[in-house]
Amino acid sequence: MLIHIILFITTTCLALAKEAPIVPVQPFTPEPIRISLDDLPPPYKTTSAVKPAIVVGVPTNATLFVPDVNFRVTIYRDNMKSPRHMIYTPTGDILVTEMHGNRISILTDDDTTVFADGSNGIFQAFGMVFVKDWFYVANAGELRRYPYRIGDRKLSGTGQVLMTYGSTYHWTRSLILSPNGDRLFVTVGSGSNVDIEYPSRASVQIVDLDGRNNQTFAWGLRNPVGIDFHPKTGDLYVSVQERDELGDDLVPDYFTRIQNDEFYGWPFAYLSPKNIDPRRCFPNGSSERPDLVERTRTPDVLFQAHSATLGMHFYRGNQFPSYYQNGAFVAFHGSWNRDSGTGYKLAFVPFNDDNRPRGYYEEFLKGFLIDPKGPTTFGRPVGILEMKDGSLLFSEDGNGRLYRIEYVKSTVGRQFRITTVVTSVLTVRDDCQQTPPLVTFCQRMPPTENTYDHRRCRPLNREYTHKKYQQPVRRRRSSHITRSVQIQRQKQMNNEDDDDENDEFAV
Repeated sequence: MLIHIILFITTTCLALAKEAPIVPVQPFTPEPIRISLDDLPPPYKTTSAVKPAIVVGVPTNATLFVPDVNFRVTIYRDNMKSPRHMIYTPTGDILVTEMHGNRISILTDDDTTVFADGSNGIFQAFGMVFVKDWFYVANAGELRRYPYRIGDRKLSGTGQVLMTYGSTYHWTRSLILSPNGDRLFVTVGSGSNVDIEYPSRASVQIVDLDGRNNQTFAWGLRNPVGIDFHPKTGDLYVSVQERDELGDDLVPDYFTRIQNDEFYGWPFAYLSPKNIDPRRCFPNGSSERPDLVERTRTPDVLFQAHSATLGMHFYRGNQFPSYYQNGAFVAFHGSWNRDSGTGYKLAFVPFNDDNRPRGYYEEFLKGFLIDPKGPTTFGRPVGILEMKDGSLLFSEDGNGRLYRIEYVKSTVGRQFRITTVVTSVLTVRDDCQQTPPLVTFCQRMPPTENTYDHRRCRPLNREYTHKKYQQPVRRRRSSHITRSVQIQRQKQMNNEDDDDENDEFAV
């Protein structure tokens, strides 16, 4: 009997030891960030800063911020060589491109091995996709494919070069399969900041699976990296890094739907035909290409200038609250050309009932940026992968980590919130509270006398309290709240509609 107990304890301890390390998080209230063309300053309103990111080790007290106390962040992998893009293999393992390792690693539950490296012709690989009996990878200067059989753990040979493109300056190449599975879309960033180049640069290219019929799909996109099809409409969207050296707030990065033969301005104009880049003008002030200026499209959503958008993914799962379904998550790698650093976080672009962007974005996960004046950071998000269970995996190449974001509803000490103004003194039972330091409330149901019965509490997804009442409620027999004011910022979290953009309440 004693031996069985010892074995049980040992097994339990080993299982707990294998659990992913949990990252401390705190909730915050995301505010809609809407940037319009009217908000843009003139070129050179501020001097052009040169402030590359100062990446430091992860602080011992590092805390990340998420929009809901139910979001849990864990370290999925550590000590990787600048992890970038991630995809699933046909067998359910995860592939990760590692820039500084110049390799592609394959991750299983408890192991990491090399799937491909320089000996296979891998060079600054990013985009990857499996199609039938082939594995495609987008290197900095070329698209290759390799024979693949289900279950292969290592590529053999150097594959076949299907197409080539410039590899200077912006070299990150994303890759996605068309919805009908017969063509590939490849993002190709520009070879400069604002030089005139071949149309194949600063564009999204489309090519057959055998490398034939290469065409330009959309162009004038300075550095498109994030690319995905909307799960409901099938429309193709990209996230784009815009140009530098026009000032702190020019030019905003953006997120937009693209269609065949659309032009988005680079390098002659930005965001609108009204915004001509002064560096692409004749001495008399007229544009070098007024015909292309007139064709310049305005993107759907503008991001803070110099955020350096990279990975982008439409959320298709059902683990997160319904508010996030069919919206887009975007990774901001972080600035170098802004006096006060920005980026270094994950953002979310919500969509409306017509499956179109609402015109603004929100912060989703932040906290990596320690000092904007540096800018000093311990994380630079890059790629986003939706896992099989609906959680999100994202890479950051500053400290070589993969982080996992899960939405975990508590079953013990459930979380509640007040959604009405309570003016009388209420007794909040111990059963209805969370373990400190979290503050939890109950949604007001028809009262019984002057006491809240925990059995009448109805669980909700998110909680917000007025800033005046952010102090933790310590666990004791009873607590008295003389006034608690609560509103619900996003009723979509409970499958309702609310377009209020000026929420004055916060957690």
